[in-house]
Formats: sequence, C-alpha cells, structure tokens
Amino acid sequence: MSNGCEFCEIGTYGDYIYESDYWTIFLAPSQRYLGTCVLVLKRDLNDLMNLNTEEWVDFGKLVSKLELTLKKIFKPTLYNWSCFKNSAFRSNPANPQIHWHFIPRYQKKVVFSGLTFEDPDFGYMPQPVTRIIPKKIRYKLLDQIKKQFIIL
Repeated sequence: MSNGCEFCEIGTYGDYIYESDYWTIFLAPSQRYLGTCVLVLKRDLNDLMNLNTEEWVDFGKLVSKLELTLKKIFKPTLYNWSCFKNSAFRSNPANPQIHWHFIPRYQKKVVFSGLTFEDPDFGYMPQPVTRIIPKKIRYKLLDQIKKQFIIL
C-alpha cells in the first residue's frame, strides 16, 4: 500500500505490534485509554462490505487474541471497537482505508509504570482526547503487549 494513507507504511502510525496475513496491528499514538491499538487492513479497501471471508475470519482471530492479551496484562472492564473513516473525508479526494480502533475501557483507574490512567468517560463513547505518554513507558507498554500477544 503506497497511497499515502496514514496507516499504510509501517512506522508512520503508532508502533508495530504484529502482522497477520491480512491485518497489521499498531499501538496507537494516543494512550488516553491504556492499550489502545489500531488494526489496519493490508490491502487498499474503502468499504467493510468488500472484505472477503478470509479477511473477516482473520480479523475475528485477532480480536480474540488482542482482547485476551489486554485482559491478561491490565484486566479492562470492556473493549470498544470502532471503524471510523471520517478523517479520510477531510482531504479531497477522500481515500478511506479500512482500519479498526481497539479501545480498552476501564471502570477503575490503572497504574502502569508510574502513570495513572483513568477513564472519565466510562460507560459512554470514548472521547478523542490525545494523551501521549513518555517514550520509555510507551516502549515498555509495547513490549508487554507484544510478548503477551505472541504467547497466546
């Protein structure tokens, strides 16, 4: 994929976690909700209705594995999954690419590596508030997620 979308080149959006046959998983740049990730389809595609059976099956396996990974590490209360394409339409011509936002939600605060993460919107839609964590802590988070994901 070389069409200039923010998800298409490894290293341009978040930190690489894992790659399956059809999807790539990144740790999202914003960690307002601890463990937030993005799953990006590896081929150019604009609409969910055009995903093939193999892509859906692969996605389902990754959903289970990613949720279990975060459950083992941080015990989120629930998980939000969203497939927004809104920002793609801020450009002309629009070029939406299929990707899913994985947002773990926490009813209680979580402390990770000395940082406290609270979910003031728990029970409501997650808010697009950016929280950039220090690189050292981010890399520690990335390492823990990668290790647990591979184990499962």
